[in-house]
Amino acid sequence: MSNTRQMFSAGKSRGEGQAKADQLLQPASDRASQAAQSAQETKEQAAGFLQQTGEQVMNMAHEAADAVKDALGVSNADASSNGSTTTTRTTTTTTKQH
Repeated sequence: MSNTRQMFSAGKSRGEGQAKADQLLQPASDRASQAAQSAQETKEQAAGFLQQTGEQVMNMAHEAADAVKDALGVSNADASSNGSTTTTRTTTTTTKQH
């Protein structure tokens, strides 16, 4: 019987130790999950910002090209009076809000 009690006591101690370790590690696991979620949100915000900035730069480049064409007298408005088609650019910006 002494052996059975020793085995029971050892198993009980091991189980209590595991429960205490789990209890101590849970807050660290929660913080790691929160940090990962925050990093993902930051990544998404940065991607949205970069996309929006890229679209703005592209629009400015198109406007600059149109201004040069106007200055040189080869703008799309002149071409349309000769029977050519005119190209119109439309840009839509989408941002994700959290």
